[in-house]
Amino acid sequence: MPDPGNSRAVLIGTSTYDFLDDLPAVSNNLSSLAGVLCGPASWNLRRENCSVVANPASAEVAMDALRDATESARDTLLVYYAGHGLVDPEGQLYLGLPRSRQQRVDTGLPYDWLRSALLAGQSERTVIVLDCCYSGLALGMMGSTDLAAQADVEGTYLLAAASETRPALAPPGEANTAFTGELLRILATGITGGPEKLDLDSVFRQLRIALASKGRPVPQGRGRNSNGRLALGWNPAFSRTPQLSDTTASQAEHRLWPDPAVIRTVEGFFAALGQVRVASGLTHAAVSLRSGGEIAPGTISSLLNRKDLPKTWKTTGIYLAACGLSAEQVGSWKQCWDRLREKAPTTTRVTGPTEGRVRTRDSRSASVWARIVRRKGRHNG
Repeated sequence: MPDPGNSRAVLIGTSTYDFLDDLPAVSNNLSSLAGVLCGPASWNLRRENCSVVANPASAEVAMDALRDATESARDTLLVYYAGHGLVDPEGQLYLGLPRSRQQRVDTGLPYDWLRSALLAGQSERTVIVLDCCYSGLALGMMGSTDLAAQADVEGTYLLAAASETRPALAPPGEANTAFTGELLRILATGITGGPEKLDLDSVFRQLRIALASKGRPVPQGRGRNSNGRLALGWNPAFSRTPQLSDTTASQAEHRLWPDPAVIRTVEGFFAALGQVRVASGLTHAAVSLRSGGEIAPGTISSLLNRKDLPKTWKTTGIYLAACGLSAEQVGSWKQCWDRLREKAPTTTRVTGPTEGRVRTRDSRSASVWARIVRRKGRHNG
């Protein structure tokens, strides 16, 4: 699962058009997908890290949001587009905007622009999801000198709702388009017999099976550099038979705990810390009770809403143990905490009358020299 503090999503969609048929389901696609990506069962992104660009007035508006995300994403970047996919006279794909026209690439967003912006980004992994007609053309554009060649380094995974010769589908009367509706269903209900986490490869296979069985356009996909193992969320349908000798311990062991080894930012640390409580199924009051009263519900709430790492590990360790993590798992979280603490600026807390002020090493050195100068002045006088 990506580090939520170091990952971004840009969701672009056009539902209303001046010269093409409207696609009202696209509006629902954007809000629903944003809700999933910002939820604890998926990436748990902060709302400000998930940009929704609905009916952009121009290609520049969409590209500005995309460039902002490529500049800040270091772990994973997901880019989604839903709307009309159009083809220019040279057979190249461009994405429909409100004033787009057929075979007028200057009225839309050329896919080549999107691809170039992603290649200039710094994220380790990139996921592109295109829910539009002829979106499979994006796969054809990934030639040996373009995105496919970079995918081994950039870790790009592309999901396209239809082949290069097929239109996508927005079924009348349905809240979402066919492709995104099925994607949302998989993320909400899971894959029976599937893995613990809904990785891209598993989701892609299930999308093809489900959509083909309904006689709908079969999606296309391409991934590089083992990026298919990247998870879009936890699998709600995942189950594992517990050991009869110790049912309770087995259930705790196989809960969907976040992995602290993938956390790289303080923001990601606290987002994952909140996911621990969600996975435990416990309320703040219940966690407090399981801690033997060592931490109050208010303390738990304050801990999960912090912006900086606490100075000591004690409260965090008690919280994790009360949520049901084993001593070994708590130890892994402690290693993550230590790693993040090492990156933080070195400061020393001053106690006594100046409690609440922070003095750095440089300020302490300056104070020492000031005392020496004052002493010399008194001696010379």
